[in-house]
Amino acid sequence: MHFRSNFSGHIVAFFTVFVWGTTFISTKVLLRTFSPVEILFIRFLLGYLALWLVFPKKLTLASPKQEWYFAAAGLCGVTLYYLMENIALTMTLASNVGVIISIAPFFTAVCSCLFLGEKRPGARFFIGFLISMAGISLISFNGSSELSLNPAGDLLSVGAAIVWAFYSTITKKISAWGHPTVLTTRRTFFYGIVFMIPSLFFMDFHVVPEDFMSAVNMGNLIFLSFCASAMCFVTWNMAVRILGTVKTSVYIYMTPVVTTVCSALILKEPVTASAAAGIALTLAGLFLSEDRKKDAG
Repeated sequence: MHFRSNFSGHIVAFFTVFVWGTTFISTKVLLRTFSPVEILFIRFLLGYLALWLVFPKKLTLASPKQEWYFAAAGLCGVTLYYLMENIALTMTLASNVGVIISIAPFFTAVCSCLFLGEKRPGARFFIGFLISMAGISLISFNGSSELSLNPAGDLLSVGAAIVWAFYSTITKKISAWGHPTVLTTRRTFFYGIVFMIPSLFFMDFHVVPEDFMSAVNMGNLIFLSFCASAMCFVTWNMAVRILGTVKTSVYIYMTPVVTTVCSALILKEPVTASAAAGIALTLAGLFLSEDRKKDAG
């Protein structure tokens, strides 16, 4: 039974990261019409409404203190993470952002030890981390681009990786209360949207009804809102509940792999020898980090 539960955790973690790895295509299309902050706000607002439709039940908390955890999860996992990532993309190379954000599992392991009292990951985790980072670097800097340091953007990317680690750690704490995952995810989205609202006044937010008349725009917004946001945050939180923060977080290594493969299949972008080697290294590092002899949850 324990094996079956763990297996389902790995399946939902893989599914989540697979979907997140494909979202770049939808985002790329939507950026022709919307600004990054417009896409962000719309996708989470629609995702929040979708979770109400799926499970129209009110979440009852045991104490007011629990509300602070949901506020912190919304601030870290929705508002800060996505705003920092989007701003970083305007200040530094996308390849830099991809590599730097992929170090989130390292910070997640640190947070889990400090705040959840989880056992420190063994040598396999750190060796797998280094191997995956080497693979991700080969994928991200595949082609002609060279590593170019842009301190502000790169630091924002590091910040995004850190706040995602905090989000995963807070989510694990919330999951221990036993509330339905859909309800806890919806409450997290609510606070993420609330904290996002002030940024709309000083960032490029100007949406008109005509923007939604395009079937292509609506299709991509529906995918990002209902699948990549509403569904995938629920499945990610389910994986964290089953596997724990560290074992779930290493699936983040898969994101650039999925992105590269989808680029080849959908956008017909070539996969070079460097990218192929990077994919192999990244997957090897992921399997090494996922020490299935132990239960990190």
